[in-house]
Formats: sequence, C-alpha cells, structure tokens
Amino acid sequence: MHLFIFYLCTMSILVVEDEESLSGTLRLNLELEGYNCLMAAKGSEALKLFNAHHTSLHLVLLDVMLPEINGFDLFERFREINPSVPVIFLTAKNQSSDKITGLKLGAQDYITKPFDLEELLLRVRNTVQRFANHPEIKLYKFGHGSIKFDTFEITDCKDQTLTLSKREIGLLKILTSQPNKVVSRDEIIAALWSDSENPSARTIDNYILNFRKYFEPDSRQPVHFFSVRGVGYKFVP
Repeated sequence: MHLFIFYLCTMSILVVEDEESLSGTLRLNLELEGYNCLMAAKGSEALKLFNAHHTSLHLVLLDVMLPEINGFDLFERFREINPSVPVIFLTAKNQSSDKITGLKLGAQDYITKPFDLEELLLRVRNTVQRFANHPEIKLYKFGHGSIKFDTFEITDCKDQTLTLSKREIGLLKILTSQPNKVVSRDEIIAALWSDSENPSARTIDNYILNFRKYFEPDSRQPVHFFSVRGVGYKFVP
C-alpha cells in the first residue's frame, strides 16, 4: 500500500506569464480547480523552476513574449530537460504563422489572448487528463546518466542500459523529485515498504552505493548521491 501513496499527488502546473494581473487571475482560477501552481514571470525563472520540478509537473502554460528568453526558445529548453511534460502556449501572438510555429515545435495547444477563461480551464483539464491516462515515458537526465521511470531502465555513466528493480526506481523517484533536499530514512521506508516489512538502514545504504556505481564516474567521490549521517539521503542534479 505504501508504495503507491508516493505517486499520488496534486496536479502541478507551471504558469509562465509576465503580465501580473493575468498571472494572478490564472493562479486563482487554477488553484480553485485544485491544481498546484508554480509561477514565473521571466524566462530564466521559468527555466529554473522547470529544471527543479519537471519530474512532478503535469502541464506548462507558456507565454511567448517574455523577458530574457522568449517562449519558443524556452519550450525547446524544456524539451531537452523533459520532453514528456505537455505545454500549452498562451499568448497575444495571434498570427497563424506563430500558431503553426508553436504547434510544429510540439506544443499540445496554442491559445491566443484574449481568451475565454472557462474554455482555457477546459483545455487545461483535457490536456492534463489525457497525459495522466496515457503518460509518455518519463526521461530524467542528469550528469552522465538518465532514468526512464516508466520502464525501470537507466543509462549509466558508461552509456550502458540497465533494468532496475521497482524499489530501486522508487527510491530514485523520491530522491530526484526533491533535488538538494535531505530525505529521511523514515520517509523512504514509509513510501517503499509495507508495514509488515522491516528493512534496515543498511538496505537503503546498499541502494545508494549501487546508484553511485551506476551514475558516478568516481563512486568514491560522489557528486550526485549522498548519505547524510544520522539523517537520510540527498540527490544533487
């Protein structure tokens, strides 16, 4: 039972919009619909948020005309990090050529301003549900390796493809979804083992040692997977 609790979460949406009044309206209405919203007004802010949260995002609402990095360029950066997160362009650029550009890049939808709020919320709901029911293989890249959570496959630092156990993938999911944060042993045990099981801290330590062998060029000097004595474990992208 505990194994599945970890994967149940509020749907999260990254809203990238530099117009303050519209940004506030979108956040209020999306949160009333039950979504968790991450907000960015500049391209650099959006890229930082996406990089930190892309494994838990269910949708990006993306303006095109943004400070620092425009929406089309930002979209391509998002695709390099995690191509499985759906994107809806939300923009005042209403030329058909702009819409074609956005859709050719791979966006799921292109909504022009001004728009009907109810229609927007419906399109958001449909997109989120479609990708939740038919998820693409989620590819997480970092350092010298990558992880496909849906197929339990990794590519290690030697460019070899390996298949891990469900529990190993579960631990990788927990750590990579909370980068730079120390996750306690109790949290990990509650998420990955049932009440009737009695794993030891050594069991988790062994998984961490394996991850270092898989992903660290020098397992004796790790840069990604750390044990914090007496507390838990930490992943650094």
